[in-house]
Amino acid sequence: MRENYRKVPKPGAPVCIAGAIASVSLSAAALAQEAEPPIGIGTLPRDLSPWGMYLNADPVVKAVLIGLAFASIVTWTVWLAKTIEIWSAKRRVRRALQRLAGARSTVAAMERLSARDGEIRAFLDAAVTELKLSDGTADGEGIKERIASRLERLEAGYGRGVMRSTGVLATIGATAPFVGLFGTVWGIMNSFIGISKSHTTNLAVVAPGIAEALLATALGLAAAIPAVVIYNVFARSIAGYRAQLADASAEVLRMVSRDLDRPATAAAPIAPARRAASLSAAQ
Repeated sequence: MRENYRKVPKPGAPVCIAGAIASVSLSAAALAQEAEPPIGIGTLPRDLSPWGMYLNADPVVKAVLIGLAFASIVTWTVWLAKTIEIWSAKRRVRRALQRLAGARSTVAAMERLSARDGEIRAFLDAAVTELKLSDGTADGEGIKERIASRLERLEAGYGRGVMRSTGVLATIGATAPFVGLFGTVWGIMNSFIGISKSHTTNLAVVAPGIAEALLATALGLAAAIPAVVIYNVFARSIAGYRAQLADASAEVLRMVSRDLDRPATAAAPIAPARRAASLSAAQ
């Protein structure tokens, strides 16, 4: 009796099972529909290489990237040009100082540098010119002060000349990070706009704008960091060049002082007119 007994399903059981299956199917369809990208997502850029991001970037972000790339080119151009200029100037002054060492008078120094042009030759020319203009003046201290004033102006002029174009590096180093930050803000803003239009937080919507933002940030740092480092290197090199000019100016002043004191101690004093003539003959 018990072996032939079978449980008879209740009349409403098939209906419940069918309803459960239908509910599961509807839930799976809804999940699949949510997983599918919304309309228009397939047209978003998929190439996230730097060049691909630039081509698909917003016009404002493109302008920022072009500006930062141009600033980077300017930085390395100034580095190459100023490196050659400063190296040549320091080498020229160093060689002239070596030839000037041991000269006992301005005339001897002019003879040693007769075939050379440069900063020290300009210092000597300024000293000789002031001696000519001061011909007949007995006040040696006044002559020294006027020559020192001429040398100081020449030294400042050469310093300004060698500093030319380095201000561009300071400007790039100070502004490039903020320009890159502007591109970053604009790219993130485009990402939020894409989210608002597509009504989804799908990564395909957010990724392009964020990638553009990160590219602008990276390029801003790539332009600013070398500019700051190169500017600091140039500042130290220019300080060394100015120190060489100061040494040359002091050497010229010492020679002029010896020339002015020598007639007073000589057995046969040389007149100022003859001293000026001997200096001009060395030119």
